[in-house]
Amino acid sequence: MKIGVPTEIKLFENRVAMRPAGVEVLCRDGHEVQVQSGAGQGSGFSDEEYERVGAKLVDDAAALWESNEMIVKVKEPLKQEFPLMRRGQIIFTYFHFAADRELTEAVRDSGAIAIAYETVQEADRSLPLLIPMSEVAGRMAVQEGAKYLEKTFGGRGVLLSGVPGTPRAEVVVLGGGIVGANSAKIAAGMGALVTILDVNLERLRYLDDVMPSNVSTVYSDLHTVREAISKADVVIGSVLLPGKKAPHLIVKEDLKYMQPGSVIVDVAIDQGGCVETSRPTTHHDPTFEVDGVMHYCVTNMPGAVPRTSTFALTNSTFPYARKLADQGWQAACGASKPLLHGLNIVDGKVTHAGVAEAFGMKFVEPASVV
Repeated sequence: MKIGVPTEIKLFENRVAMRPAGVEVLCRDGHEVQVQSGAGQGSGFSDEEYERVGAKLVDDAAALWESNEMIVKVKEPLKQEFPLMRRGQIIFTYFHFAADRELTEAVRDSGAIAIAYETVQEADRSLPLLIPMSEVAGRMAVQEGAKYLEKTFGGRGVLLSGVPGTPRAEVVVLGGGIVGANSAKIAAGMGALVTILDVNLERLRYLDDVMPSNVSTVYSDLHTVREAISKADVVIGSVLLPGKKAPHLIVKEDLKYMQPGSVIVDVAIDQGGCVETSRPTTHHDPTFEVDGVMHYCVTNMPGAVPRTSTFALTNSTFPYARKLADQGWQAACGASKPLLHGLNIVDGKVTHAGVAEAFGMKFVEPASVV
């Protein structure tokens, strides 16, 4: 198979979808891999490293998209890439369709095969290609929350850990999944008082067992969320419904209960955000203020630490990319339930229920197209 790895064009996105180690394996397997010049530089991989293991360097993005059967990316295609997608081409990347109608319609109309990292799902319901970036984003969320809590960045001027004789900051984590658990772990390690809210009692019991004593678990409902955020210095939104739009756990009216200068880090922004007042931001312009509350809603948080993120991501994605290359998408998805879950759009058909539901589109069972 001919496989293309383009340079990411999202603002301040420095990750790359394949490391030289992965390219070498695919080339040894008999595949042809084209890498766009400069694709790996942001993550510390030179063009020469790719060439040494058998990759062909391509300067022009359009030529790379045109000549390859499968495109492996990190982030969703942007508007300028829409015309480059074509019928029958496999695109393997993070899509987060449910938060973006324009992208969904563009991919549907292109006839491409969209396999989304974020909905590849194992039998135990884990999301192996989302987990590594959730771990990165969860840990980063605390760093960013702490930074924007500083007065110089518009925050309340509170140190997460406090010092002897002063109160520690209070961090509220909405959702106890991978992002939430990693956020709580780092915030607790920095000395903050942490509250995790979730509707899954079994998950709360588990977190209560493994978290340190400065982490509390609370069942999530309208009242407990409102009470928690009223005391919070930092709120981290980490709610996930795989493939679906995130629910709004905080609405605009709730901001009046929050302390002026407090910070919301909405990690769920890739799926539309779990705060009504959230809107996508970039690393170049990461924050905005609504009713005295700072909002940080960067859609590609792990892109700020690309070396770590690229290793973490490709460790997980490469085995699936190799299956797709070796077997073709139909055979690979037919033989692998996790990859079948990853099928979101196939030749104009929406094959993920969450995406279809988000936009009122017709849903087609993925098993019927493989």
